[in-house]
Amino acid sequence: MSTSTKPGGDPGKWSGSAIREAFLKFFESKGHRRVHSSSLVPANDPTLLFTNAGMNQFKDVFLGLERRDYSRATTSQKCVRAGGKHNDLENVGFTRRHHTFFEMLGNFSFGDYFKKDAIAYAWELVTSEKWFGIPKDRLYVTIFKGENGVPRDEEAYNLWLGQGVPAERIHESGMKDNFWQMGDTGPCGPCSEIFYDMGIEAAETPGVDKPFGHDEARYVEIWNLVFMQFDRTLNVTTGQGELNLLPKPSIDTGMGLERVAAVLEGEISNFDTDLFTPLIQKAMLITLSGTSRKIADEELQASYRIIADHSRAATFLISDGVIPSNEGRGYVLRKIIRRAIRHGRRLGTEQPFLWQMVDTVRDEMKDAYPELVQSAGRVAEVIRAEEIRFSRTVALGLRELEGEIEDIFAKDEEASGIVAAAQAGESGYSEQQVEEAQRTLGRLTLPGKAAFHLYETYGLPLDFILDACHDSEVHLDISGFEEARAEEQARARASWKGGAQKSASPAFRDLPKTAFEGYRRLRTDGAEVLAIVKDGQGVPAAKAGDAVEIVLDRTSFYADSGGQIGDTGWLMSDDHNSVVADVSGCTKPVQGVFAHRAILRQPVKIGDRVDTVVDANFRNATRRNHTATHLLHAALREVLGTHVKQAGSLVEPNRLRFDFSHFAGIADEELQDIEDLINKETLGNTEVETLEDVPIDVAVNEYHAMALFGEKYGEKVRVVRIGDFSTELCGGTHTGATGEIGVVKLLGEGSVSSGVRRVEAVTGLGALNEFRRDFQVAQIASQLGPGELAPAEALRQRLAAQEDELKKLKRELDEARMKSAASRVSSATDQAVDVNGVKVLAQRVDALDRGQMRTLVDNLRNKLGSGVVVLGGAQEDGKVALIVGVTKDLTGKVQAGKVIGPIAKMVGGSGGGRPDMAEAGGKDADQLDAALKSAAEVVKGLVG
Repeated sequence: MSTSTKPGGDPGKWSGSAIREAFLKFFESKGHRRVHSSSLVPANDPTLLFTNAGMNQFKDVFLGLERRDYSRATTSQKCVRAGGKHNDLENVGFTRRHHTFFEMLGNFSFGDYFKKDAIAYAWELVTSEKWFGIPKDRLYVTIFKGENGVPRDEEAYNLWLGQGVPAERIHESGMKDNFWQMGDTGPCGPCSEIFYDMGIEAAETPGVDKPFGHDEARYVEIWNLVFMQFDRTLNVTTGQGELNLLPKPSIDTGMGLERVAAVLEGEISNFDTDLFTPLIQKAMLITLSGTSRKIADEELQASYRIIADHSRAATFLISDGVIPSNEGRGYVLRKIIRRAIRHGRRLGTEQPFLWQMVDTVRDEMKDAYPELVQSAGRVAEVIRAEEIRFSRTVALGLRELEGEIEDIFAKDEEASGIVAAAQAGESGYSEQQVEEAQRTLGRLTLPGKAAFHLYETYGLPLDFILDACHDSEVHLDISGFEEARAEEQARARASWKGGAQKSASPAFRDLPKTAFEGYRRLRTDGAEVLAIVKDGQGVPAAKAGDAVEIVLDRTSFYADSGGQIGDTGWLMSDDHNSVVADVSGCTKPVQGVFAHRAILRQPVKIGDRVDTVVDANFRNATRRNHTATHLLHAALREVLGTHVKQAGSLVEPNRLRFDFSHFAGIADEELQDIEDLINKETLGNTEVETLEDVPIDVAVNEYHAMALFGEKYGEKVRVVRIGDFSTELCGGTHTGATGEIGVVKLLGEGSVSSGVRRVEAVTGLGALNEFRRDFQVAQIASQLGPGELAPAEALRQRLAAQEDELKKLKRELDEARMKSAASRVSSATDQAVDVNGVKVLAQRVDALDRGQMRTLVDNLRNKLGSGVVVLGGAQEDGKVALIVGVTKDLTGKVQAGKVIGPIAKMVGGSGGGRPDMAEAGGKDADQLDAALKSAAEVVKGLVG
């Protein structure tokens, strides 16, 4: 083994950017197509939270669902591992190599070359002096040893030997480390990894020289070569997976840029490479500690590393359309941002600071990811807004923490009273109550679960909680906190199940692409039937009445994609005289293959010829709406700002729906401006120009075309341009000129999720119908007010007056109900029963809300002087509300929460609260009377 004390590398020669470019150029020289990184939000893949590997954007290619016009590719893919099954968040900053955001360098073969070339390429790039020039005596490789019925990878072993790797440097592992699979079924195969020896300086235990395989800190995996040679299928009889050789085996490799940068720059930690040092320096500059502060504490260094790492993740995620929220991807982003803020606060920074990191991330990464130049301003706004929101949340959390500590002292005081009373020989407390009080007395402990709730819900740093407990002389249950955190992480992993994605049905997988002729005509004559699929299985023929999917060699039908739904229409006989099938839609089960969903009127078999006839009314209405979405997108950006980006759309013949990134609701005046802009363009009757087969870099950089959310683009794209107003990448159908749209009517806007708004609209005849309805409303409104008022204002005033009247009537009804209930129970104090010296009053009070019930409980407690009040009522929604009040003098014996639990259980509910007041809900109103009658017995069980 190597005993060198330095990691090696040449920091003067290599930088992160130079390494990335060298990798891509190397594989370009081997005939690979350089493919730009896909979005961190996986396109059309429900199985992934974030893009987490280079192969994600090629997943459909490996599954046979998509075809590309190249068989070799190389990429530098942006990745995030901070949620779901792949979650490195809590480790980031405290290890040398964990990151939330990282770049994965990769080369891919889609049925082209296999192990021989993959291994030769890898060894050449890593060891050749022309390229990375890493010393061979610092490298180890691994192969699959054979396990679970899968044979040892002899081929890879011999190929590594052929590259000159000594046998003692080739190690073997099993399924866990050296076999890769996409899922329970689908492509899979053995893999080989290349490891680098960082030297004894990097050893797990300082100064201890361990061999390869026994020191993960020292021996670092820098490249993983996956050999996809099997297809795992499920045997329906045995329920077991079976491996079959793929007819065209493929290659998928991944090299972590940050790791190889550490190797080539001669650093032990990724954070000491030029990919991170400018960010760490910026973090030091903008925190209160400043650049002059000497940091000796490893925890402070970890805080700087966390801010640097998390600023990269937040910048790229927001740039790719993710917005902080309380669910899914947005929730993970929020956790990343708030974790960085917490560590900024540890460094003494109370004011928003993280947003200032965005410009540095942009400057360091813009050469590889030029889209950051345009998005950086919007990203900084989003992060700053989240920082301000977090400050407010922390303030709320601190108040909650103070309340928790007050409750701890209150319970301790209560326990002290019980123990003192028992020692004095006073009766009134059960033996169980005394034993519990003795156990808890003096144990001022904040439960771990409560602390984790503050940490998770309010973002209170653990340090804050520890300091508050220390100042109050309260112990924090750290082990309980860690248990609660582990449970939450397990729930988070389980909650992102995604969706199953299967290989394409063999009936579709091997078919040639369908030639789409629908841009220029609605009818295609003499199309050949290539496949008939019934119930998911390919069949040679089908009879009249069958529901099938039919694949043709040519079609005029548009298939679902880009938010636009597929065409409807008919398949005609080749003599043009009769209808063969009614087509209800068209999809792409495999990229480029169009499947027509049809109900047959006549028998059909493979090889038949049919004419495809699109419903002209359906198509024309749909294309009007699609062109209108482009105008809407451009108008939104002009009125609201260039931060607006499409976040989804639906284009149907009767309406359009458009989702976009924006931080606030749109004012009525802004909506009107947007609608005016769109209709100005339609009145201008501007030509809608379509440009075919444009290289994507030309489309984006020269035409400045907008690329849309969630869409995959090939090397050649279609550009739709509407004068100087709108230019987008789009494969949909459009009008020839904007005047064909007629008029566009916006129906309104609303929120979809945090940071995402939605506008719905209609065009053409749909807009005309809306205007007719509006006119009818205006006619009625004109009769509601003085003649000098506009109809809309008259209607607005009438509705406002009616709303005020309803509010007044509701107040009067609430007051009447309260008076009725109060008078009904005012004499009820005489009905209180005595339970071992404690008065218990239980009453039913229907139709009161919880606020009124609380007021009534307080009044009845005052009337009783000393006692327990239990109120229950059936609510208007059919549910049950329960409230228990206990006078202060009795809370040492009887706690409201312990009273309400058994009662709530009888009505199918649960609840809790303070010793003097507790609330609960329930679902079974039929059991309410019985539950209230049980109150006396429940209290008796507590007082003994």
